[in-house]
Amino acid sequence: MLCVARSVSETSLSALQQAGTPALLARLFAARGIASVDQLDDSLQKLLPPESLRGCLEAAHALADAIENREPLCIVADYDCDGATACALGVRGLQLMGAQQVMTLVPDRVADGYGLTPAIAQRVHAMGARWLITVDNGIASVEGVQVAQQLGLKVLVTDHHLPGDTLPQAEVIVNPNHPQCTFDSKALAGVGVMFYVIMALRAEGRKRGWFDATTQPRLDILLPLVALGTVADVAKLDLNNRRLVQQGLMRIRKGIMPAGMGALFEVAQRNPARATTQDLGFSVGPRLNAAGRLSDMSLGIACLLTDDAAQARRLAQQLDHINRERRQLEGGMRDTALAIAQDLMEQSDGSLPALTLFDPEFHEGVIGIVAGRIKEQLHRPAFVFAMSAGDPTGDTLKGSGRSIAGFHLRDALDLMSKRHPGLMERFGGHAMAAGCTLHADHLDTFEQALAQVASEWMEPAQLQRMVVHDGSLPPDACNLQTAAALAEVPWGHGFEAPLFCDTLRIGKQRIVGEKHLAFQVQHHNQTLDAIYFQRIEPLPEHSTLVYQLDVSEWQGQQRLQLKVHACAD
Repeated sequence: MLCVARSVSETSLSALQQAGTPALLARLFAARGIASVDQLDDSLQKLLPPESLRGCLEAAHALADAIENREPLCIVADYDCDGATACALGVRGLQLMGAQQVMTLVPDRVADGYGLTPAIAQRVHAMGARWLITVDNGIASVEGVQVAQQLGLKVLVTDHHLPGDTLPQAEVIVNPNHPQCTFDSKALAGVGVMFYVIMALRAEGRKRGWFDATTQPRLDILLPLVALGTVADVAKLDLNNRRLVQQGLMRIRKGIMPAGMGALFEVAQRNPARATTQDLGFSVGPRLNAAGRLSDMSLGIACLLTDDAAQARRLAQQLDHINRERRQLEGGMRDTALAIAQDLMEQSDGSLPALTLFDPEFHEGVIGIVAGRIKEQLHRPAFVFAMSAGDPTGDTLKGSGRSIAGFHLRDALDLMSKRHPGLMERFGGHAMAAGCTLHADHLDTFEQALAQVASEWMEPAQLQRMVVHDGSLPPDACNLQTAAALAEVPWGHGFEAPLFCDTLRIGKQRIVGEKHLAFQVQHHNQTLDAIYFQRIEPLPEHSTLVYQLDVSEWQGQQRLQLKVHACAD
């Protein structure tokens, strides 16, 4: 493991400080590419305009016609948190614009698989819809779109995934990653794409005289959903996404959010008045995702759509129960997968550049999470496969992969499919996360092909885990005020939360929860509590720790705590 300090542009640092940014925050922002305070302006007026997103205006025009003609609309969602929030936002947004009939259909992970399939198109047609609107899926659904149109449906695809070689022939496609789209934020999540469509629809409504600037529906009430879906999908927090997420967080902290979101904060025992991206990504998001993994995401969407507080609480409690089941299932799978992975690494003397794991007992709903855990533990691209529950013969495997920086997972699958035609029945995803389906007989070929591409694309140094930190924490900044100021910032993928590195004196140590190390540290003149998750080995008396400022709360009292991420000794 390497511990490396972030480089800081002195020019940017000086510009930020001269503009009044506090010294520590200026250093942190400059190290993350912020060059001026204008880039810290999170106002809605600074968002990229909807007209710059290809297809957005055409989608707005088509939806406005549909609303005026009272045509039934059906949103086909994905079964993860991004898909659920995009679906709920679409329903709420279209209803705000005057749509009378907005139906939803959520594919079942096991029975339907991913995306708009021909069977899904037939079900939408049977529901009586005139328009089929995809959210967080559809860019790879060439056959599904074709069947929908043959049935007389009009199709609007809203998606953010990378397209394949052939695009679906939908009436309109809105996707920042469309090959002809010049939108400056390619990292927009599925829920963000749908928010842009609704923004454009409102502008179209103004043109048609539905309302004016003073009577138009307020869309900022949808921003909490945008924030949740964006963070939970681990979308890169570029400038535009940070503004969307920060605006959503600001409203959540004021209590402006769907009743279901408030209920999810409650069951997760998180305080929405101090909501952070960490709450969205690690507390609220997983409870929604659990429904899509082990049950039916329509439960999660219902939670986000209800305005009845009592019903929201009941649904949130159900989601919390499912999430507890998910954690139990994941724990056993993670241990099995790690044992398989470590055995593979030993057989290759640690030289294996990518991992492909399978066990007949793995559950397909949790393979993505387990792949992420293996990737973090061994710092290798990892693909985890399970038998598809939708195929009783056991011949079909579903895989989910997670990658490390510098290895574009979806592009790797694309190259593998060209080198080995017929290897995968389907595949798709992003740079850091992807999925595929293949016949069980092809698993060995997949494993060899993935390792081959990884060995070609990556240098050995890339396979060494690197912890990037922000240097020493000044003694005068080690306090609750600093922790509170840091918590206000929308940190996340591509704009990572600050980690500090100091050599500290270690005090009393003890094991908590059987697998975590709790201890005290002397940080200059302060004695602070610290926690090191997933470590039980005692630390040396003087240890160089990479840590995050955290706040623990007990019986209404807040205390500063260090959350340790690595020991550099």
